[in-house]
Amino acid sequence: MNPAGDLVADWGRHLMSDRRRSAHTVRAYLATAHRLAAFLATHRGAAVDAAMLSSLEPADLRAFLAARRGDGLGNASTARELSAVRGFLRFVGGEGARVTRVKGPRVKRGVPRPVSPDEARALADEVAEDAGQPWIGARDWAVLMLLYGAGLRVGEAMALTGAALPLGEVLSVTGKRDKTRIVPLLPQVRAAIDAYLALCPWPMSRDAALFRGARGGPLSAALVRRAVRGARGRLGLSDRTTPHALRHSFATHLLGRGADLRSLQELLGHASLSSTQIYTAVDAAHLMDVYRNAHPRA
Repeated sequence: MNPAGDLVADWGRHLMSDRRRSAHTVRAYLATAHRLAAFLATHRGAAVDAAMLSSLEPADLRAFLAARRGDGLGNASTARELSAVRGFLRFVGGEGARVTRVKGPRVKRGVPRPVSPDEARALADEVAEDAGQPWIGARDWAVLMLLYGAGLRVGEAMALTGAALPLGEVLSVTGKRDKTRIVPLLPQVRAAIDAYLALCPWPMSRDAALFRGARGGPLSAALVRRAVRGARGRLGLSDRTTPHALRHSFATHLLGRGADLRSLQELLGHASLSSTQIYTAVDAAHLMDVYRNAHPRA
């Protein structure tokens, strides 16, 4: 009998059935849990079971993270590893687990830069994992994926109603000055919203808010910002990691992959091209970061 293996398997079933996490996320989280158990067996010199996991001190987690950094993990990957560990230990020991005091590595400050794909996913994972109920976790995951995957402003996401359903390959969004634009919906974003709708306990009508609060009313943008603020603190991400930063990342990553400014202007709903041109400077700054970190004579 392997208590640690049984606990990890139980957590995997919880993530799949209750949290509705993707198979990719579950595989990554379970790999982290197995690494933690293997580390603790040596670090503590005892069998890893629920009692041991519930008694872990912040120093134990710091030792594990130090070992993972020794394996070559960067800041974003280490933050995501810590997020998975927190989720596993909360599952085993409940919300009172003391490891919540452990902070992840801080992202290097400097020129404004987009949130990396790893950081965006870690942020969404952490926000969803911290939710009090599975349907709220699915909702928060869907909101952040919509901001990052479609470039919406948080207010635009909150303004969506049941009239947007059923979801297709594109979404009609009403932005500033009541200007309507059409944005494409990635399959992953549609799947996240569909997973939320499958769990949402509130009936959906054409006039009702798509994203609902805990009591059934429209979800507040302030609650989304608060959840992101808490998650970035636990992950050790920059204070610049906000819901709006996910929209910036959407734009910068598209520009880096060859999107032209006019198309980007339409996708973002900017009235003026000058508003879109800021992303050329951001992208140039990002390229300089890559150059400085990679070039031997930089």
